[in-house]
Amino acid sequence: MRFICALIPLALATASFAQDWQVPQPGTTVRSQLMDALRPHAEWELGAPVEFIVDEIRVSGAYGFAMVRAQRPGGVGIDLFDTPGFQRGTLDPEAIDHTAMQALYRLSGETWVAVHHAIGATDVWFAWDPLCAEYEAVISDFCF
Repeated sequence: MRFICALIPLALATASFAQDWQVPQPGTTVRSQLMDALRPHAEWELGAPVEFIVDEIRVSGAYGFAMVRAQRPGGVGIDLFDTPGFQRGTLDPEAIDHTAMQALYRLSGETWVAVHHAIGATDVWFAWDPLCAEYEAVISDFCF
């Protein structure tokens, strides 16, 4: 029992050290910039206009990460069968996790760029070793 009690502070210290990212709050410029960087990718596949429900958003220095769900303004759901991506054959509504999106960002000068993104991924695609190495500051808890 003493051994377990001794490990708890060590585990908490390790977890807090690994989490050096910040969460841009609603209404902040950084959060708006991150969503604006992802919006053209979403609108290309899902059609315009889109807004996002943010499930997770993180920044650390010049790196960012977001997990969002796209919808139409006002909370209206998106019919995947009525999207440009479906019409082009790049979205298969029966094989994806609806409008869930993940993005990895880089700050280029003063502009956030959604460098890697996915719509409807059913796996943790961003936990790939090269991405984990580059984006460790914001996704280390997904990487092993």
